[in-house]
Amino acid sequence: MLRHLFVFLLLAFVQLRDFQCQQTAEEEQGVRYANRCEACKILAAELEARLGETGKSHDVIEIGYSVDDVRPKKRTEYRRSELRLLESLENVCERVLEYNLHKERTDSTRFAKGMSQTFQTLHGLVDKGVKVDLGIPYELWDKPPVEVTQMKNQCENMLEEYEDAISDWYFKLQQEKSLQQHLCEEHVLKQQQERECLKEQLSPKPTKQQKTKGDKEEL
Repeated sequence: MLRHLFVFLLLAFVQLRDFQCQQTAEEEQGVRYANRCEACKILAAELEARLGETGKSHDVIEIGYSVDDVRPKKRTEYRRSELRLLESLENVCERVLEYNLHKERTDSTRFAKGMSQTFQTLHGLVDKGVKVDLGIPYELWDKPPVEVTQMKNQCENMLEEYEDAISDWYFKLQQEKSLQQHLCEEHVLKQQQERECLKEQLSPKPTKQQKTKGDKEEL
């Protein structure tokens, strides 16, 4: 019995050591994957945005099936239909690939659309004729980084795992609360400390007027 316990503890130690080594190697390369909070936050934002796009239609569709085509089919508004939900869910995780990694930020706002400040600077240097060597070909600079492609996989797994929760929100609860609250706070992230990233928002850029005012105050 003690021998079996010793072997079990030894295997557990080896697995933990291997995991820590792998984690350290990734960190040494500057890779920090999205956590469940960041992945859920972006999934909720993109799905609500997609529903906002498809919800503009005022079409009425016919649903149901009749063999003899005599019985009238049920008519329903497209924006309240299951078809709209399915079409919105389709390829929603592909939208994650539109994000970039902004390494100048450390919280969840590091995942955002648009070119990062770092790459804007680097592209500016290249445009001025400065040779910049990042260890990757120039044509790959604007490709989604590994953190973003991995988050797309997280998005797809989350959609599959919480399909019923999303469906319940769509048909019953979307007038009462946001998808972020329903999906992320109430289903995906059970512990309060897991939800910290949901509060993080990107600070608005100062306007030209604010910048001018700040420069005058410094003078």
